[in-house]
Amino acid sequence: MSDASPDSATSTGRIGAPDIPRNVAVIMDGNGRWARERGQPVAAGHREGTRALRRTVEAALELGVESLAVYAFSTENWTRPVDEVEALMEIFGETIERELPDLARQGVRTRFIGRRDRAPEELRARMEALEAETSGNTRLQLWIAFDYGGRAELVEAARRLVAAGLEPGEVDEQAVASRLYAPEMPDPDLVIRTSGEYRISNFLLWQLAYAELVFVDRHWPDFEERDLRAALAAYGRRGRRFGGRQ
Repeated sequence: MSDASPDSATSTGRIGAPDIPRNVAVIMDGNGRWARERGQPVAAGHREGTRALRRTVEAALELGVESLAVYAFSTENWTRPVDEVEALMEIFGETIERELPDLARQGVRTRFIGRRDRAPEELRARMEALEAETSGNTRLQLWIAFDYGGRAELVEAARRLVAAGLEPGEVDEQAVASRLYAPEMPDPDLVIRTSGEYRISNFLLWQLAYAELVFVDRHWPDFEERDLRAALAAYGRRGRRFGGRQ
């Protein structure tokens, strides 16, 4: 069952501040199932998923979201069949070339978080070029988690703490947070997961400590603006206490 009904949000206009979550994260799940249900190869689902990403970013721009983090490829995804991984690397390159430049013209700054050393050299070059080209954009911050794992990020932060020579008493939350992959990325207020799954799958384990969660039954390639609106509206009806009482 979905936490958010598309009919629960208005069909036009921005959702009223201050109830809108300014910082949103999305676990884009269901590409493979979407393809299998239609008798298509998995790669077709991933390609359709890139179109859903563009729709979602454009909707986020309209609705006043300031930061959008999306889970594109996890550290565990390398264990998938070789042909699927190769197709994904190709599709990532296509997305950078075909989908993201237009978003850049709309004021979107794109950055990639996670490891890059295992990605093909050409893809790494495209990622770096897009980051440089969009570095001055301020309308929306798009964070694409690529070869990303929350546990791996925390392990890397611990290594950086050791390398910096901090004493045990000097290690606090700020010390850890400043050594994450992207310390400047704001903690998400809201996390949306598609495809009817109820877990966070090793995504932003540190950053999601107090995020609100919304689960949507729809597979990611079918995710539309109305689904985003419904999720944001569901967030607006909740009371966030951050461990305290109101």
